Amino acid sequence: MDKTSTAHSCTVDLPLDGVKVLDLSRVFAGPLCSQVMGDLGAEVVKLEHPVRGDDTRDWGMRIGLTETTYYSAMNRNKRSITLDLQTDEGRRIVHELVPQFDVVIQNFKSGGAERLGLGYEQLRAIKPDLIYCSITGYDASGPEARRPGYDLVIQGEAGLMALNGEAGQPPLKFGVAAVDMMTGMYAAQAVLAALFRRERTGRGRLIEMALYDCGVMITSYYGLDALLLGRDPERYGNAHPSIVPYGMFEAADGPLIIAVGTNAQFDKFCRDVILRPDILADPRYSSNVQRARNRLTLLPLLKAAIRELPRELLLERLSACGIPCGSVSGLYDALTSERTRRSGLVQAMPHPVDGHTQVFAPPYRMDGQRLPIRSAPPTLGEGTRDVLQRLLSLSDAELQELQASGVLSLPEQDATP
Repeated sequence: MDKTSTAHSCTVDLPLDGVKVLDLSRVFAGPLCSQVMGDLGAEVVKLEHPVRGDDTRDWGMRIGLTETTYYSAMNRNKRSITLDLQTDEGRRIVHELVPQFDVVIQNFKSGGAERLGLGYEQLRAIKPDLIYCSITGYDASGPEARRPGYDLVIQGEAGLMALNGEAGQPPLKFGVAAVDMMTGMYAAQAVLAALFRRERTGRGRLIEMALYDCGVMITSYYGLDALLLGRDPERYGNAHPSIVPYGMFEAADGPLIIAVGTNAQFDKFCRDVILRPDILADPRYSSNVQRARNRLTLLPLLKAAIRELPRELLLERLSACGIPCGSVSGLYDALTSERTRRSGLVQAMPHPVDGHTQVFAPPYRMDGQRLPIRSAPPTLGEGTRDVLQRLLSLSDAELQELQASGVLSLPEQDATP
């Protein structure tokens, strides 16, 4: 990838310009929620522990001195400040900051925010129209409220691992933290809805999101199948439970994706792609319902025919017939492909230690332009001096005193005024 490329300039009117978000969360779901807000134009201030910062600063491959690949995936378009919330002074500073923010996001264990004086009722007393988003592992009002929420545990408990993978194999987790990811996106939707409502009513709102709830939602049509069947649905790996042929197939020289969604497409697939019109004469394959019912006899025929042909020829024929298809790329190949480069999905941003760092761009396009990466994932505490001086008018001497007492840490270049 061209390491000299930089973020594309963008003049699009950012929809959340002027909205301020105080992010007290860490790890994945909460930081992803606030990243969405930042992508859409909000000013996001991420509050971290002065020494260790967000837990994910120690997860994944190292970038610079304080970032990792894991951390960087959830923290673009933010500023980082450090405060020790176990200190009275740290909590006092948060209380002084809250009136200047529209949204607070936190994912403390149930009751943790309240013990620190940072619960919804406590902060609403300071700012009545505050939108407060709390993310927990389980229902905050239920018997499991105090259980810590971890993506892998909830993938198991919500039935997600049971629907993933090949038949006859052990349950399989998703390749990414799918529960965390969807919870972060659901939370962002709720915050946006609350902001919209506040514009009409002037009232703030408490939003409570649980990882388990979102994990159950991810089961989607599989979950409804299970309820209707009264048992777990069959697992089909890369295939589709109700559409045939639909999945990954092996050509003579590598894998590809074939998604035959209609009877008309199946007719073209047999006649013009694999050159097997005889399959169409069999009444067992006359409709998708029939094909799904008789997949065990149909798929071996199709797989054998596909395996005889080179991948590029298959892709050419499939495309000519209007049948959805694609190659199966390695992750590195996908991220360095012309398609990804042309879309500006990965961009090189300046980095104070490494010179540059690769950052995923927001997926949103508005008015024909991709929303910009306004700032790379921040180094630990890079915004402490600027944000606290700008919002609270703290002097250099006050910041130095707070650093000396362990309440906050300033970036190395800011260690002395």
